Amino acid sequence: MILLKPGQERLLEQFFPNPVDTTIWSYLQGWFGQGWVDSAEHPSCGRIIGGDFCFFGGDAAAPGAQELVRDFPANRAKQWVLAVPPDGKWAALLIAAHPEKHQKLTRYAIKKEPDCFDRAALQRYVDSLAPEFTLHRIDGELYHRCMAERFTHDFCSNFASQQDFLDRGIGFVALHDGNLAAGASSYTSYDSGIEIEIGTHPDYRRRGLATVCGARLILHCLDHGLYPAWDAANPESVALSEKLGYHFDYEYDAYFILWGEMPT
Repeated sequence: MILLKPGQERLLEQFFPNPVDTTIWSYLQGWFGQGWVDSAEHPSCGRIIGGDFCFFGGDAAAPGAQELVRDFPANRAKQWVLAVPPDGKWAALLIAAHPEKHQKLTRYAIKKEPDCFDRAALQRYVDSLAPEFTLHRIDGELYHRCMAERFTHDFCSNFASQQDFLDRGIGFVALHDGNLAAGASSYTSYDSGIEIEIGTHPDYRRRGLATVCGARLILHCLDHGLYPAWDAANPESVALSEKLGYHFDYEYDAYFILWGEMPT
């Protein structure tokens, strides 16, 4: 198994000919993530890890495929991934390699439709923010605060540094008495857009804050020629996306693979 260096992303393009997930786009376009192949000279399969997600491609029957599904980076901060196999053969390999440390999950793909948004409706959501809250773009100070909070950590964590986020990411948060209440940010970036990460502190849920922050982020993207992609972990996320103008596409399987300590 060969870890590819920056600039070698093209070795994996053949295994992801028509990718729909923006994490794959981000890696292939050189934004972030890591890639592996079974052979540098004549690769027959490979994988991409970006953020929490892992994608496989190529020939699942190749000898190197078992190593790709079995061995994950020992120095990775999170000792787990959400693996997304492209078919049943790769899924079977994952299950066989981690018989007691996998959990099958259902995720929800959201259509990528550049013309699906109603700007006036989105602005009304932004304008509906209750007066006790204030909306702020994530700057240097808020970057560090987001990184320190569990529910906002992934707003910025896939960027290499504060400056990297300020240069290539974008996000907005709602504050209440100076406290982080909710936000929406770029989980990843790619050439023509971002993947949205959105969250609300448990103390502030069901107050429309995720809607406000999501609407503000989407409007910013539209104003700057970026597409704000959305992928949902649960039906609640699907419902929020549809409220903001998106449309559900299809369900797909992902596998939570644990090889270290269970996250707290």
